[in-house]
Amino acid sequence: MDCLILVDNSNIYIEGQKCSAFRKGMTPNNPGDRHPVDISWRIDFARLLTQLADGRPIREAFLVGSRPPPNDEVWRLAERGGFKVITHERDAANKEKAVDTELVAQGTLVIATTPSPAVLVIASGDRDFLPLVNVAHQRGWTVEMAAFASAFTFHGQMAMSVDKVRPLDGSLDLIGHSAFQWPEPPPRG
Repeated sequence: MDCLILVDNSNIYIEGQKCSAFRKGMTPNNPGDRHPVDISWRIDFARLLTQLADGRPIREAFLVGSRPPPNDEVWRLAERGGFKVITHERDAANKEKAVDTELVAQGTLVIATTPSPAVLVIASGDRDFLPLVNVAHQRGWTVEMAAFASAFTFHGQMAMSVDKVRPLDGSLDLIGHSAFQWPEPPPRG
């Protein structure tokens, strides 16, 4: 059975950076502090797509994110990796807008206009995808959620609504890499 892949770029990127930082021994200084992020961790889009497809033919693959600075190469790399890329401008407060909605719209369009069910792979742990999960199930599709464990709750509504949960924590090195050494090594003294 083939698959439809939907990726929330920021969710995978930020949660991947948190997972990488944790793996490198970086933890919050105090309870309640934000989790540190490994600013060196980058997504390898072709390898992410391969991991999400899990050996299945790909019907379509969408990656949606917020428009980066004009000199950012991220979206071209994602397209070369096999994704159809859609970006949206951030709002006046520099917050992402329309990313999850765009993924739900694209997913619903494919599900509603293709004759045979397939596997829907949602690369995000966000509950905003619940309506899409429901539509997919109504049309006979199987739904998988692929996300870092920090992005969802195993007994939460999204995880309980899909047919399969695929934590990405164990695949960190398969879907990305560190572009430089981080954190800096301590000075020799």
